[in-house]
Amino acid sequence: MQAPEYAVLNRECRAVQIPEGTPSLLSSGTRVRITQALGGAYTVVTDRGYLLRIDARDADAIGKADPGEAAGSGPAGLEGATLEDRTWASLRTCFDPEIPVNIVDLGLVYNCEITELPGGGSRVDIKMTLTAPGCGMGPVLAQDVKEKVQALPGVEEADVEVVFDPQWNQNMMSEAARLELGLF
Repeated sequence: MQAPEYAVLNRECRAVQIPEGTPSLLSSGTRVRITQALGGAYTVVTDRGYLLRIDARDADAIGKADPGEAAGSGPAGLEGATLEDRTWASLRTCFDPEIPVNIVDLGLVYNCEITELPGGGSRVDIKMTLTAPGCGMGPVLAQDVKEKVQALPGVEEADVEVVFDPQWNQNMMSEAARLELGLF
């Protein structure tokens, strides 16, 4: 078992409470335990027990680098890949803040359509769901998906719609995700 990682915020930092989705402001000097560091975002727990998500752009507040600044936009190793392949790879860098599995393997992405625009570039329309319909993190997760897809070269527009039909269930997860979560 890996030892827990702690950090003390070196500056005031924006965060989002999980699962409510409520914006919060963490004060400089706040001590947190990092519980998940995936897709550039960090899930942390404060000493008072609050579970929060810190976005990649505020990673420096906990002594981490924004992976987007270091690596450029989009997943590495996909030079020459189709826009569809790069889009799906980008979606695999988006994670539920409470579950250490990407949204594609969780089965949350229902549809991804790419349309060429008359003026050049493409529009990507994504339909996705959440593991729980009442989850307040839906808008946060949808915005993360939109920003990552829109940052891909060749994408001029991206739209993410959160839908609840059909309702998500564990059978929609990939076999790898079920193994990762011990659901076999």
